[in-house]
Amino acid sequence: MNIIFQIDGGLGKSVAGTAVCKAIKTKYPNSKLIVVTGYPEVFACNPNVYKTINFGNHNYFYQDFIQGQKDIKLFIQNPYLCTDFIIEEGHLIKVWCEMFNIPYNGEQPELFMNDIEFNKYAITFQTPKPLMLIQTNGGTVENGLYSWVRDIPVDIAQKVVNAFCNDYTILHLRVKEQQALQNVQHFQANNFRSLIVLIALSQKRLFMDSFAQHTAAAIFKPSVVCWIGNKPSQFGYSMHANIVASEPTREPDLRYSFYNKYNITGQNPTESCYNNSNEIFNPEIIIEVLSKFPESTNTNNQSTNQITSPHQEHEITSDSNIGLTEFNVEESTDEKPNNENHKKGRSTQRN
Repeated sequence: MNIIFQIDGGLGKSVAGTAVCKAIKTKYPNSKLIVVTGYPEVFACNPNVYKTINFGNHNYFYQDFIQGQKDIKLFIQNPYLCTDFIIEEGHLIKVWCEMFNIPYNGEQPELFMNDIEFNKYAITFQTPKPLMLIQTNGGTVENGLYSWVRDIPVDIAQKVVNAFCNDYTILHLRVKEQQALQNVQHFQANNFRSLIVLIALSQKRLFMDSFAQHTAAAIFKPSVVCWIGNKPSQFGYSMHANIVASEPTREPDLRYSFYNKYNITGQNPTESCYNNSNEIFNPEIIIEVLSKFPESTNTNNQSTNQITSPHQEHEITSDSNIGLTEFNVEESTDEKPNNENHKKGRSTQRN
């Protein structure tokens, strides 16, 4: 049986989609899973995937995979338009699976790479100091260079960089058009496979809601992730320290909102629930969480065929089977009683 699984959207969504691939193959172990995506490199070496087809490169697709097939399934709907997702009733992966009537058993993203490929890229990432990564912006240049809905404001990010630049080599993941930071090195991830290795070799990571935090989760690299408009209960992972933005300081004007409260591109400024970007996060709390968060071991022997963690290592506490530890930036900074790896303050479990 051919199963066609189409993933619209960005790189991070394709990484999250690897968890859905695993769930599909669990229910249909003898099927041939054909993934249609804009990011085929995400699925390289994935044993669950029979073939990956890139958008725009699908000549003879109907003839090869659909024509004459009596036993075929097409999983091509967009989970972002599913009722449960719009009303925030579950994590993206859970909603995605259940939309296709696929049992969700806590599957997490996973990436696969052999030692030869890993070492090919690892040799290019030798740094004199421990390596720290920061991603401040997501999306594409066409959608704007800054989105208040999910990007880390540059002034806040710079204060974080200044606190760590003497002890770490800091690489800033961004496209050249996005605003640069001082005391960092620019890194544009043109090759996703090399980015996997870079994240695997890093000791500290500060990300926002974009592809890097999904990739880090797929290879079990706990990271500090900042959240504004989107929620970690829908897009995040329990292994990360999820820092939630301050409470809104103004009432947003939502006249242009359609199926989502905010336009993820941030291009409707009247939607902003803050008067200015400095109200969104307290940089001192980000610095403290990064300082206390356990560092990853830098090793050149880190890869295996599957550079991911077993599901049992994830904290599963929410209804969606993806537990979340969130830190509200306005609360206290005492140590959290039930998790030494995460900073205490107002910690909430959101479903």
